[in-house]
Parts: sequence; C-alpha cells; structure tokens
Amino acid sequence: LGSSGQRWRDISNDDDDMHPAAAGMADGVHLLGFSDEILLHILSHVPSTDLILNVRRTCRKLAALCLDKSLIHTVLLQKDYQASEDKVRQLVKEIGREIQQLSMAGCYWLPGSTVEHVARCRSLVKVNLSGCHLTSLRLSKMLSALQHLRSLAIDVSPGFDASQLSSECKATLSRVRELKQTLFTPSYGVVPCCTSLEKLLLYFEILDRTREGAILSGQLMVGQSNVPHYQNLRVFYARLAPGYINQEVVRLYLAVLSDRTPQNLHAFLISVPGSFAESGATKNLLDSMARNVALDALQLPKSWLNGSSLLQHMKFNNPFYFSFSGCTLSGGPLIQQVINGGKDLRSVASLNLSGCVHCLSPDSLLRKAEDDIDSSILETLVASCCNLRHLNLSAAHHHSSEGLGRHLCQLLARLRHLRSLSLPVCSVADSAPRADRAPAQPAMHAVPRGFGKKVRVGVQSCPSPFSGQAGPQPSSVFWSLLKNLPFLEHLELIGSNFSSAMPRNEPAIRNSLPPCSRAQSVGDSEVAAIGQLAFLRHLTLAQLPSVLTGSGLVSIGLQCQQLRSLSLANLGMMGKVVYMPALSDMLKHFPLRGHPRHPLTACLWFSFQAERPALNVVVFPLLHEGLTDVIRDVPLLHLDEVTLFKSRVAEEPPNLWW
Repeated sequence: LGSSGQRWRDISNDDDDMHPAAAGMADGVHLLGFSDEILLHILSHVPSTDLILNVRRTCRKLAALCLDKSLIHTVLLQKDYQASEDKVRQLVKEIGREIQQLSMAGCYWLPGSTVEHVARCRSLVKVNLSGCHLTSLRLSKMLSALQHLRSLAIDVSPGFDASQLSSECKATLSRVRELKQTLFTPSYGVVPCCTSLEKLLLYFEILDRTREGAILSGQLMVGQSNVPHYQNLRVFYARLAPGYINQEVVRLYLAVLSDRTPQNLHAFLISVPGSFAESGATKNLLDSMARNVALDALQLPKSWLNGSSLLQHMKFNNPFYFSFSGCTLSGGPLIQQVINGGKDLRSVASLNLSGCVHCLSPDSLLRKAEDDIDSSILETLVASCCNLRHLNLSAAHHHSSEGLGRHLCQLLARLRHLRSLSLPVCSVADSAPRADRAPAQPAMHAVPRGFGKKVRVGVQSCPSPFSGQAGPQPSSVFWSLLKNLPFLEHLELIGSNFSSAMPRNEPAIRNSLPPCSRAQSVGDSEVAAIGQLAFLRHLTLAQLPSVLTGSGLVSIGLQCQQLRSLSLANLGMMGKVVYMPALSDMLKHFPLRGHPRHPLTACLWFSFQAERPALNVVVFPLLHEGLTDVIRDVPLLHLDEVTLFKSRVAEEPPNLWW
C-alpha cells in the first residue's frame, strides 16, 4: 500500500459511478466492496504522505475515506524517508488545519524552512520535533501560531538563545503541559517558559569536548538562569549519556526540585551510566520525596541506592514501574522494602532488575554470583506482581536448583501477561552440568549449505528441511516457558558475561569474560523453541557458545512472521561465524512482494537495486580512535538503532511518550 497510488488505481474502477460490489467479480470480491470500517483500518497502515497525495486521488470513495478524522487527526512522519520537502509542504497545505497530533521525530533530512510549515497546523495539540533542525527564531515563529499546543518535543542545540523567543511564543509555552527536551548544549532550553508543566522528559546528549577539542563547561549561559517551574510536575524523567558535563547540567535541574518538591509528583526517574555521586541537594530532594509524596514509578542511579536505606522510607501508591538496574539490591530488601513482604502489587506492569546479581538471593554478602537463586524470592515476586508485562533479569547469573517445579522458567511461566522478557542465557538451562552426565547432542535442524556450496569430504552434511528434522525438546523448561507465553512480542536471551564494545548509554567495557558454564547447555534446540512465538517482533540473541549451526534460526524464520528486528552476537565459538548459511535461509521465509516492508528483507532487497536509497549501512571499527567524531555525525535516531546489543526491555516506563 506504499510508495504511490498506482496499486489503488489498479484495484479501483475507472468509472466511479459503478457499484463497488459489481466490480471485479471475476477476480473475487473487490476491495472497495469491504465496509468502511475495514477500509479505514487498511488505510491506517498507509504513510500519511501517500494517503493524502496519492491514494486520495484514485476514486471518490477513497477520497472521502482518506479525509476521515481517524486518519488525519494524527500524522506520523517519523521514519517515512520518502517524505520529501515538497510532499511535507503539500501535506500540510491540504490537511494542516485538521491535524491535532503530529510527529516529525527524526526527520533530520528536512530543512528548517520546511519544518517551519508546521505553523499552519493551527489546531495542533501535540507535536514532536525531536531531531529536526530548528533555530531559536524559527521555533519562536512556529510556536507563536500554535495556541492550542499542550505537548511539545524539541532539541536544544548549540546556538539556542531563549532571549529570541517572542512573547507570543512564551505564551504558548506557558500552556504546555508535557515537554520532551533533548539537550546537545548546556541550557535550560524552554523549561523556564513552561509554567504549567506536568510531565518533563530530559535527554542529556552533551559532549564533553567540541569537535576542535575544547573542553565544555557545565555552567549555564547568562540569561538562561531563570528558575524552572515544577510546582505542577507529576512526571520527572532524565536520561544521561556518558560524560561529566551531562551530570553537571542535570544537577542544576535537580537543584530546583530539592528546594520544593511538587506535591503531585508521581514518577521520578533518572537513568545515569556509571556512578553519579550524591550531593547535598539530591539528598534533600530524596528526603523530601520520602516525606511528602507517594510514587507510582521510580528509577534512581545505582550509587544512590547501593548501601542506602532509602527504599525503606519511600512510599508507593499504585506503582506501575520500578527500575533497579545495576544495583546491589538483594532479595531480602526487594521483598520487604519494595514488595512489602508479598503485598499485592498487581498494578506493576514493568520491572527492570538488569544487572542486579543478588536480587534473587536472600543475602548478598555471603553469596557468589554463580550460586543458585532462592526460588522462594522469585515465587513471591511472581505472585505479587502477577500482571507484569515487561520483565528484565539480564546481566546476572540466575541459576536454578534441581528442585521440582522451582526452576526460574517454571515460575516465570505463571506471568501470562508478559509481552517483553529479557533473560541471561544460563538461566534457561535445565540444570547444572554434572561430571557423570554426558553432554547433550545438539538437534540437527534444517540448515542450508549456503550459497550453492558443495558437500566437503569429511564434513557432516545437514538434513533436508523437511526430512527427519528434530524440533525443540518439549521436556525442556525453556520450551515450556515459551509455550505458556504465546503472546510474547520482545525476547532477549543475552549471556550473563556479554558486554558490547560500544554501548549506547553505558561505560565501554573492553575486557570480555568467557560465557557462563551453564550456558554451554543452551544451543540450537533452545533457539528453535523460540519459533513457538507467533507474535514475536523483536529478538536479541547474544553469547550462546553452544550454537553449532544456527539451525534454530530457520524455525524462527518459518514461524515468527511478525519479526521486525533481529540482533545476533557471539553465537557459537568465538571468532567463528557458523550461522550465516542458516541466517540466509531464515531470511528467505520473509516474503518479498514489490517493495518490501519487512526490515529484515528490505536491507537485502534494496542493496541490489539499480537506484539505491540515500541511507547506507557503514561498518566502522568500534575501537577506532576516530569513533567519537563519527558518532557526532550520526543522527541520534540511528545511533540508538544501530546500538543493537544493549537490553531494551523495561528500559523506560511503558507509554512514556509516543
């Protein structure tokens, strides 16, 4: 339904007066014979530029449906790389007055003169301009015309000057209730002008040095020291990229909160890579929060929680999100202070315990990282938070004992509402390897020989895809877990010792550790078990040393037709990429029809076309000394996308923004 209205012209009748049901009977039911409700649902998947500029011109019925309020009330242009300057201007000209929500997030290819046309959308209530090129003057001109605006997302780049904002612009900002601000330079941005803020999301992406090598200062520029207004704030979220400048600037934002904590504050979240030392102001803030507010969502730097009794004094109302990523929190305090001894916490939808190596053990002082977990702690957690939809237990050794029905996978199988799950590889192993137990033989799955290679003498060949294929063992706890979570959409299986060479928002770790010994029993059969997840959309597999052929990928390709992103790293023995033939066969099962919409096949399809798209994939040495300069030129949108090997499950609260 994509790049032009040609396909719609082929299925619509040249004679608009002919009854739709009478058209195309020789080929079955005509598309226009469907009800308006079905057609509107189909049209909702068509990019807005195609919908208005192409499909609408095919026939009278589609012309009317394309202008339905359900289709033009919200316009999403992010990742619509065919949305050129002319198309965006024409789109705004034709339906600008009807648009109430507009997202141009990541439209970095559009010049400021085109983005400025948003001012014609006078009915806008919510607009996302993150990643767009806007000067202070253009922003001022545009916001001055948007009197109904209540939600805004922008970038604050070097050269931003709040003194250039007009009084009309500031009047609009004073009515804004939700602000998402990405900072590339030390600044308050437009926060001081937003006197009615209820939700504030801050993303700190300030580099410590300029391109010329000059060291930046975290002090705010003169004229930008107006005090932010937090009295109505309900949600405060800050995510910091690595660098001391980002920490200096966020302290200035927090200093105002420490003076007077908003009484209606319900969510307080700060994501900081590495350590972030407490100051007197932050201690006052946390003490004030403990006394005066009841939170629904909480995330704090791990250095603020480690060894602290802070959680003991915090009050929670109907919590829906907790993140204790990287903390030394053990199971005892987790149960007593957060879950309150097994209190009913059905409201909790998302829980991030990534890197909490002791969270499933009663005492962190005497326990080694490789020791077995205390299954009673996990059982209490599962029973209390029975409506969990997002759970992250990665970056830790969660080994289960051999007790019947006490395995981690068996307990997690009770969480029937889970939609995203991140686990360490060793946690899905059936049991600890024993010296008297012979190593399990990997199941031989359908694996193509790849690229027409002939069978080599002395090398065992793989069976045919449909003859004698051994599936995942139904007796394995991992197979049973996935069988009980049929609606899982996001799955991560990452080695507990795996670390990325260039993590997006974490300090780089160059000393890699060998895989956990229990991970040696997780191989092709377990990967094949993932094929049960018919609704799976995102899959990450990293540090599975016992993957011998990658044959399980074929099962995933055959059955997981909704898959949209696949991230693979360190499968099989280090230094040997043994799964490429299986991967190439997996990709064959994602159909190519015309211009592919499937990301896994689109990258291969477009690379062999005569006219290739403007975006190209560039492989760059991750440890190259010039990597920092390369990163500067990568749009933030793609920088997040290409940083594949970080855990994304429960990274942020659900529905934090669009």
